[in-house]
Amino acid sequence: MMSQEQNDFITRVGPTEPAGKLLRQYWQPIALSDEIAGVHQVKAIRVLGQDFVLFKQEDGRLGLLDKHCPHRGADLSYGRIEDGGIRCPFHGWLFDAKGNCLETPAEPEGSQLCTRIQQGAYPVVEKSGIVFGYFGEGDAPAFPHLDCFVAPDTHVFAFKGLIECNWLQALEVGIDPAHASYLHRFFEDEADETSYGKQFRSTSADSDLPVTKVLREYDRPDLHVEESEVGMRLTAVRELSNNQRHVRITNMVFPQAIVIPMSSTMTISQWHVPVDDHNCYWYAIFTSFTDPVDKEQMRAQRLELYELPDYISRRNRSNNYGFDPVEQQKSTYLGMGHDINVHDQWAVESLGSIQDRTKEHLGTTDKGIILYRRILIRAIKACLDGQMDALPMRHDSHAAQSITGPIAIDGVTASHIPEDYLVHADQERRRSSSWAASVGNN
Repeated sequence: MMSQEQNDFITRVGPTEPAGKLLRQYWQPIALSDEIAGVHQVKAIRVLGQDFVLFKQEDGRLGLLDKHCPHRGADLSYGRIEDGGIRCPFHGWLFDAKGNCLETPAEPEGSQLCTRIQQGAYPVVEKSGIVFGYFGEGDAPAFPHLDCFVAPDTHVFAFKGLIECNWLQALEVGIDPAHASYLHRFFEDEADETSYGKQFRSTSADSDLPVTKVLREYDRPDLHVEESEVGMRLTAVRELSNNQRHVRITNMVFPQAIVIPMSSTMTISQWHVPVDDHNCYWYAIFTSFTDPVDKEQMRAQRLELYELPDYISRRNRSNNYGFDPVEQQKSTYLGMGHDINVHDQWAVESLGSIQDRTKEHLGTTDKGIILYRRILIRAIKACLDGQMDALPMRHDSHAAQSITGPIAIDGVTASHIPEDYLVHADQERRRSSSWAASVGNN
């Protein structure tokens, strides 16, 4: 168990909070590219408990500023994109993407007031369908050469969803491999040809064995957890019949992302980004190693569940997540439909808006969560001590080039050395890929 003080230490994300200071040292997903692609290419952003405005200038460049105009505090997310920046509709003050005040037109002719005004501005970049912002002091770290960032646009698809709870418990469900055999248990297997775009609904690599069958019938995985170059690697081994074993490897990319296998040909890289202490968004990049992603199909699948503009799940606390007791008896273990995002959402929101970890009792299968918390606490303390060089996954451009992969795959093998099988399976997948053949792995 941990104390309330320790729980606050790793969950609170405001600018003066220990975890908040750490997370500001990394790029944070703040919007989907689609969200600033319409007529009004301006969006209010709330992240890490602070408010910003994201906008696209007439020349296509992105800007990220503090949300409220420094004149009288009006909301810049209603601003006009014109004349090389964003203009506040209240008095016409104009700001560029660097926060420079270019004009104060309501002021007397010849006024130099604008030369003394500087709006808070933050670095912003677009990667694989997601806009990232950086809110820390000093230079931002370079992006690692992870598969989701180096794959061509044709082979990636990005989406997001709101979760009404603290970011940490949302992340921790992704580094808990044991829960999948229960929370995501389906009583019937789906045909592989209808599984596209659905997690835990395809077959494992090197077999015709549905993942749903593996999770349902082999519910006590042997878990191996270790620190890795990206943060942490989790390997779950399930002993099958006929001297076969199912091996699944997932990764925690520090500070708050997971990379997991979706199918034998696709991975998911997913961030859990605090809106504030009590809400977060998951952002995911689906990366295909074979054919281009069918973005229209994957978007349509997800829009059946998520409602725009805030990407709120149609199954949520207000309607009991669509719980159906008949379904729970006949179709799924949880009784809340076949989308595992709803399963995870119920699980983490049911813990409260901030989980009370003073009352939890961790078991052997929680070893990934235990190790991650140790890594997180160590990093927070290093950040508070100003030891930025000691922070995981905070690299310059040269070092970031060596951070590739990571391996995220599940399959069936007769090998007694899971690591050997996983490396081989990943290499085979890359050799047959049009873009990943020259990309290394970790």
